[in-house]
Amino acid sequence: MAFVLPLLPVLFAIAAAVAPRDGSARQRIWLMGLGLVAMALTASVASLGAAGGWTGHIVWHEPLGLTAALPPLAGAMAILVPLIALPVLAYAAFHEAARGLRRLVALLLVFVGGMELLIVAADFLTLLIGWELVGLCSYLLIGHEWRERDTVASGLYAFLATRLGDLGLFAAAMAVFAATGSLSYDGLAGMSGVPAGVAGFGLLFAAASKSGQLPFSPWLFRAMAGPTSVSALLHAATMVAAGAFILLRLQPFLASVPGLPGAMVAVGTATALSGGLVALLQIDAKRLLAASTSAHYGLMFVAVGAGYPGVALLHLVAHAAFKALLFLAAGLAQERTGSYDLSAMRLGRVMPPAAILNLTGALSLAGLPPAGGGWTKEAIVTAAEHWSLWAAGAVILAGALSAAYAARFQLSAFGPPAEDGGDEGEAPPLLPQTRARRVEIGAMALLAGLVLLTSLLWLPPLRSLAEEVLQAALPQASLATLVLSLIGVGVGLLIGTLIARQHRTLGADGSAAEAARWLGLPNVIDAAITEPVLWLAGKAARLDDMLIDGTVRLVALGGRQASWVLRQRGEASADGLVAWTSGFVRILSGATSRFGEWLADGLVEGLAQTVGQSGRDARRLQTGLSHHYYTIATLGAGAAILLLLSLS
Repeated sequence: MAFVLPLLPVLFAIAAAVAPRDGSARQRIWLMGLGLVAMALTASVASLGAAGGWTGHIVWHEPLGLTAALPPLAGAMAILVPLIALPVLAYAAFHEAARGLRRLVALLLVFVGGMELLIVAADFLTLLIGWELVGLCSYLLIGHEWRERDTVASGLYAFLATRLGDLGLFAAAMAVFAATGSLSYDGLAGMSGVPAGVAGFGLLFAAASKSGQLPFSPWLFRAMAGPTSVSALLHAATMVAAGAFILLRLQPFLASVPGLPGAMVAVGTATALSGGLVALLQIDAKRLLAASTSAHYGLMFVAVGAGYPGVALLHLVAHAAFKALLFLAAGLAQERTGSYDLSAMRLGRVMPPAAILNLTGALSLAGLPPAGGGWTKEAIVTAAEHWSLWAAGAVILAGALSAAYAARFQLSAFGPPAEDGGDEGEAPPLLPQTRARRVEIGAMALLAGLVLLTSLLWLPPLRSLAEEVLQAALPQASLATLVLSLIGVGVGLLIGTLIARQHRTLGADGSAAEAARWLGLPNVIDAAITEPVLWLAGKAARLDDMLIDGTVRLVALGGRQASWVLRQRGEASADGLVAWTSGFVRILSGATSRFGEWLADGLVEGLAQTVGQSGRDARRLQTGLSHHYYTIATLGAGAAILLLLSLS
């Protein structure tokens, strides 16, 4: 039954492919309705599956097979994905360009299906299928505008970056199979030694690439080439979430691998700090949100490494809600201004509903109580404190950076107009409330509602309920840590406000712009990986020309020379053979001609002579004497009697 979950969105994707293609309102309504029904049905089925503990098994070829299960953490994630995708699909149906809209909605639905398969997987074979399907969909969605070369190149960059990390998952799967004879998650508990290390660190490597952790973080910027709805779903609840999810799903095994929990904490804190700084220096709205995504998934890595997968999942839920909301708001701002430049926005008076809804998400991103993101972030601080004080300090600093870039985003994108005079101080007229605008605002309102629901985690009864449902421990925060963390949030808000008001173009040029490009990491990747690979490829190409192509050319030259020699000898032999054959045929023809003439003439003349002689002999019997005739008759009768006697 569990395999029904990934199948449902795919079936609706087929229906989206046959929607009206005229680009009219009818097409948009059809696609929106299709997406709403598909996601509502998927969320309902996921709820039933999570409550009933559904499983599934498809026998392929022993010992290989596809298995599925919905333990508590996976069940919660399976419900989250369609809940986030529902408003995103409605937004996409009315916000994105009409050209290719059917393809976009269909791919988004397949994207959800692939993520659901990844979530319900209970073995590495099923996981790999879902993992690769999600990666393929991300490539197709980022490169949705395939007529633009830069967009296609960005999709390919993101695809190759994550494919490199996928090697870790393949290594993990092979190690598990070699050690246990199967690919089931159940076999992980009995692993130890080198196979366990290969499997554990392979999973971390793959998860880091999918979730945009160091050193894979730059691909998240290239992924911003895709449509707004793609960015929202990609970062909130699908591919980028896949890395963090697989770690929290398999946390009991990962905790048993020596050195791996510490590695997860180290990768997470490094990414949270660097991603937070990069986000703060960003002047591009979507890139700011992308860098913040990397930073917050880093916090989830810290929670998993510290031994609290339930905390990581709750932060994933809160992050999915507010991050999807912020991306949709950024799309509306870009539609109004024509770019994602934060210094050119300040649309609070132009788009007041969007500004208010965006504020809901920004407060949660900042980690300010009582927002849901604030509670989950404080839970991660506490989890990190249980691991080590330095990890807790790093998470507090990352939280301060999060508050700073959240404030910059809110005030720059949807703050009041600047007061420095000129055209920027004049508020343009309010946008008309068209059908598309109402749908877009409605989608944002749904996500804002989810953000507010996560705020209920501050209530002790609901916190206890979450702990019971997820069957995961949630740490108790200390007052001192909470106070320090809230002080960091306050300082971050002040810094972000200062940048938004007095340094609006920070990150547009100069050293800040260089630092905003992942602190020079793309240059390091080019120098350490891209250029050596290209150099090696060039050397290999020349070696190929010298050895392989040279051998082929030498063989071809030898073949041509042999062909010329054989042709020369062949011509001489053939000419002699033809001449000999011609002479023989002439001799044979002459002999045959003479023999034929003799034979033909002899036959005719011999036949004539025989007939003539027979006539002359027959005339001799005609004597006119009766006794001669009686003698002949008697001889004939006797001959006839003898013949009859011989035959009887």
